[in-house]
Amino acid sequence: MTPAALLDVLARSDALKHVERAALTGARRETSGEHCWQVALIAVLLHPDAPEPKPDLGRVLAMIAAHDLVEIEAGDTFAFDDAGLATQLAREAEAARGLPDALRALWAEFEAGDSAEARFAMGCDRLQGFAQQVLCGAPAWRAIGLSRERSLVRMGPAIALGAPFAAPILHLYDVAMERGLLA
Repeated sequence: MTPAALLDVLARSDALKHVERAALTGARRETSGEHCWQVALIAVLLHPDAPEPKPDLGRVLAMIAAHDLVEIEAGDTFAFDDAGLATQLAREAEAARGLPDALRALWAEFEAGDSAEARFAMGCDRLQGFAQQVLCGAPAWRAIGLSRERSLVRMGPAIALGAPFAAPILHLYDVAMERGLLA
């Protein structure tokens, strides 16, 4: 990649710091850039507990860095926004066309979930979003009266991955239920 192309990608990706998500961090909404950073941190922390053969951590982190770049154009879609979810893949696929080939390939691999690295990255992504809602008091969940049952449709695939995701997610469910965050 040429220095000019790198600078262009960095300038474009800077916008991810301004894409707001449904969860709060303090008194403001979390950004997609902050989300990606914390997903990467989760990957680093949980990777030692991944079963053998361990996914390639470098590839996992690359996918995490690339997976939400499409949100710069497509916007973030709240996990329980049925209308937004109906058009999410098409909006994100269109946005992915503007990414450099290597980043578009990482985004596509993450979305397909066909590799061990993609599944690990997805588990980290789901865990972060769930944890952030629990940490902020889940105003987005409360606004829609989210039930444990409905949330399990989203979180079930991450729980099914087993170690290292199932135990932290199940613990978060216990905390969410104790705090009355899920209906």
